Amino acid sequence: MEVAVLFPVLDIDRRFFAERLAGFLPDRIIDFHTHVWLKAFGLPGPRIARGPTWPARVANENSVDDLLETYRLMLPGCAATPLLLGWPEREVDQERANGYISAAIQQRGLPGLIVTLPEWPAAELERRVKAGGFAGLKPYLNLAPAHIPAAEITIFDFLPHHHLEAADARGWIVLLHIPRPSRLRDPLNLAQMREIERRYPNVKLVIAHIGRAYCPEDIGDAFAVLADAGRMCFDFSANTNPYVMTRLLRAVGPRRVIFGSDLPVVRMRMRRICENGFYVNLTPPGLYGDVSDDPHMREVSQAEGEQLSFFLYEELFAFRQAAEAVGLTAGDVQDVFCGNAERLLARVANFRKVGNPGPLAPGVKHAHRA
Repeated sequence: MEVAVLFPVLDIDRRFFAERLAGFLPDRIIDFHTHVWLKAFGLPGPRIARGPTWPARVANENSVDDLLETYRLMLPGCAATPLLLGWPEREVDQERANGYISAAIQQRGLPGLIVTLPEWPAAELERRVKAGGFAGLKPYLNLAPAHIPAAEITIFDFLPHHHLEAADARGWIVLLHIPRPSRLRDPLNLAQMREIERRYPNVKLVIAHIGRAYCPEDIGDAFAVLADAGRMCFDFSANTNPYVMTRLLRAVGPRRVIFGSDLPVVRMRMRRICENGFYVNLTPPGLYGDVSDDPHMREVSQAEGEQLSFFLYEELFAFRQAAEAVGLTAGDVQDVFCGNAERLLARVANFRKVGNPGPLAPGVKHAHRA
């Protein structure tokens, strides 16, 4: 019986990988930003629209097995270990979704973060993290109280101080997707990021997507403002801009930059452009349904669409260009793709071991080798 293929890998993809990535990527990778969930976890009712719709167009579920198969298909020769996150939306049953990740932590030895609801009291948060074996928190702006308009959400609306106090006491990782239309350059975002760094020194803060700076205009004076914030790290998941990555590396150095993919979103077949500071994903015609309602999506001609490869490859190639621009060594690249994440996860485990309640955080036991 023929086995169904999760998604096709085409000649254009194999050429892209062989010519631009194969000689650059380390053998071992920790992917610090992946989403796993099952469509059975969906809740009835309308979606609360607080952002672009395109990330949900790639997959309606992504099981742990599908994620590991994705690495086999897309990263041949690499041993990849994911940090597991759920799908952080109100229309997902987070009780079941977090339970699914907890089972993968306990049964497969994979690390994971709990998707949090801001209304949880601190004691409930601590109980859930401890019981599930999570290494920290994945708050998300779409989980902020529903009455707050999307453009007005602040970090502390969905990552409240009582959650940060618990994370500080336990030394947890916090993977933060910052809100607001101005993204990384937003003054309130920057002030609150610095406040977290100052008030909660034991929190392992990782800013997702380079603070959503997908275009050069999104940076503003962020790296100057954050110059005194020497602990926070950044992942470059779902970011394809080599200029932004170059600025990041020059500002914080390779030991505070972490690879994350944002799978399954980066299975998308696309290329990203910026137009006056606004990012647009160019995609093959018809592949992702009617995209006319999303200004961040634009279909190209059939001929151009046939030349498009995976979002993940575009992200990785952009980082290679940035790494070469700043002269990263092979050891630096290894840190970005594995060592930095490995050390963060180890610090969570060590923090718990040296006089903090709760079991040791699960180690990174399993790597999936393609």
